[in-house]
Amino acid sequence: MSVQVWTYLLVGVTFALYIGIAIWSRAGSTKDFYVAGGGVSPLANGMATAADWMSAASFISMAGIIAFAGYDGSVYLMGWTGGYVLLALLLAPYLRKFGKFTVPDFIGDRYYSNTARMVAVFCALIVSFTYVAGQMRGVGVVFSRFLQVDINTGVIIGMVIVLFYAVLGGMKGITYTQVAQYCVLIFAFMVPAIFISFQMTGNPIPQLGMGSTLNDGSGTFLMDRLNGLSTELGFAEYTDGTKSVIDVFAITLALMVGTAGLPHVIVRFFTVKRVKDARKSAGLALLLIAILYTTAPAVSVFAKMNLINTVSNEEYSLMPVWFKNWEETGLLTFDDKNKDGIIQYVADKDKNELTVDNDIMVLANPEIANLPAWVIALVAAGGLAAALSTAAGLLLVISASVSHDLIKKVFKPNISEKGELWVARGAATVAVVIAGYFGINPPGFVAAVVALAFGLAAASFFPAIVLGIFYKKMNKEGAIGGMVVGISLMLFYMAKFKLGWLGDIPDKSEWWFGISPEGFGTVAMIVNFIVALVIHRFTPDPPEIVQEIVENIRIPSGAGEAVDH
Repeated sequence: MSVQVWTYLLVGVTFALYIGIAIWSRAGSTKDFYVAGGGVSPLANGMATAADWMSAASFISMAGIIAFAGYDGSVYLMGWTGGYVLLALLLAPYLRKFGKFTVPDFIGDRYYSNTARMVAVFCALIVSFTYVAGQMRGVGVVFSRFLQVDINTGVIIGMVIVLFYAVLGGMKGITYTQVAQYCVLIFAFMVPAIFISFQMTGNPIPQLGMGSTLNDGSGTFLMDRLNGLSTELGFAEYTDGTKSVIDVFAITLALMVGTAGLPHVIVRFFTVKRVKDARKSAGLALLLIAILYTTAPAVSVFAKMNLINTVSNEEYSLMPVWFKNWEETGLLTFDDKNKDGIIQYVADKDKNELTVDNDIMVLANPEIANLPAWVIALVAAGGLAAALSTAAGLLLVISASVSHDLIKKVFKPNISEKGELWVARGAATVAVVIAGYFGINPPGFVAAVVALAFGLAAASFFPAIVLGIFYKKMNKEGAIGGMVVGISLMLFYMAKFKLGWLGDIPDKSEWWFGISPEGFGTVAMIVNFIVALVIHRFTPDPPEIVQEIVENIRIPSGAGEAVDH
C-alpha cells in the first residue's frame, strides 16, 4: 500500500479510537469534567501526563530544532526535562494537598483575593493560548503533508477532532484518550528511530547508535562524520555551541520554572485519589517521558545526516518523491539562485538555495531514509497524537479558568452544576476557535511558540506558586503586583523582539543582557520575585487562618505533631 493509503488507515483508526474513548468516558458532572472524577490510577495518570507533556513541540519540533541548532538545541532537552522534575518533586504534592485543581483557584484562595484570581485567570489564558497555538500549527503541518491538504485546512480538521472529545469528555475523556495517545506517539517516535539507527550504524538502540561508528566500513564515528559535513558546508560543528553562556542559562531556567507553572500539567495531579498517587504518577510519567527525550538527540543527528547526504550538491531534477511532496506544503523550498539546477545547501545566506522548516525534520526523516510506507504513516499518526493530546489538556485549562474560576468563583457563585458544565463546554468551544486562528497565523515554528509559553508561565505563575507554598507571610498585594509586572514585562519583550508588534524586530545585538525572547522569562521571573517581596514589606501580612493553611500543606499526610518526652 502507498504512504497515502497507510496514512488514511492509521490516522483513521487512531481518531476512531480517540472518539470512541471520549464517548465511553463522557463527563456527567463538573468533577468528571475538571478532574476525571478524581479516581484515575497512578499508571493511567502517568501515561496521560506524559502524553499531555510531550506535545507537538516534543514530538515534531524538538528534534528538528536540535538538528539545525546542534549543541545549542540541548537547552530544550535540559529545560523541559529538568522542569518536569522540578514540578513533580517541588510543587505538585503541595498543590495536590491544597486541594485546588486549577492554578487560578490556588492563587485566588491562597491569596484570599478575587483580584488575584482574575489576574491568574488572565495569565492562564495568555499562557494556554500561546501554547495551544504551537499544537494547532503542528496538526496543520502533519495534515498538510500526509493528507495533502493545506496547513489551514489541516488546522480546521484538528480543531473539529479535539473539540469533540475535549468538550464531550472533559478531563475524564481527555485522560483516557491521552493514555491511548501516549502509546501511539511513543511507538511512532521509536520505530523509525530504531530502523534508522540500525540502518546507519548497525546498532538498533538509537541512544547508542548516535555514538557509534557508521556501518559503511570506514570506521568513522557518526558524530565525527556529521561535524565534518557541517564544516564543509560552512556551518559550525554540530557539537559546538554558538549561544552565549548567559542565554543558555536563561533559556534553560525559563523552560524549567515555566514547566512548574504550566496549568495544564499541574491539573493532572488532581485526577488521582491521594497525594501518594500523585507522587507515583509523577515518577512514572518521568520514566515514560525519558524514552522520547533520550531518543530525540539521536533522531536529530540521523535526520541532519540524511538530509545533507540526500540534497547537498545534488541535481534538483533527481530529487526523490519526498522532496517534491514537502515542497508542495511550502515548508521546504528550493531557490535556484545560480540557475545550474544543483541544490546548494550552505551556511552562506547569499549562496544558500535550500530553506527547510524545522518542523518537517522528524516527519520527513523516515521518507528520507526510505523506510516502509507504514512507518512513514505511523509517524504522521504519532505527530497528531502528540499535538492533539496537549491541545486537549490546554483547552480544558482554558474552559476551567472561565467556567470555574471566573463564573463560579467570582461572577455567579450560585450557578448550578449543570449550568457550570454548559459554560465550561461553551468556553472550550470558543477556545478551540481562537486556538485554530493562532494555529493558522502562528508567530514562528512550534518549539519557538511553545518556548514563549514557558517564558510567560515562568514570568507570571512560578513566583506566586512557590511563595504561596513556602512563604506563609506572602500577601495578596505582593503576589498580584509580582504577577502583573512579570507577565507585562515578558509580553513587552516578546512583542518587541519576537513578534515585531512594536516596529521592526531589532537585531540580536540589542537583546537585553544578551538574552533571547525564549530565555527572557528568567529575567521577568526574577523581577516578579523582587516586586512581590518588596511590596509585601510595605503591606499587611495575610490573615492567620491563611498562614495556618500554608503551614498545614507542608506537613506530610498522616504525620502527627512532634511531642516532647
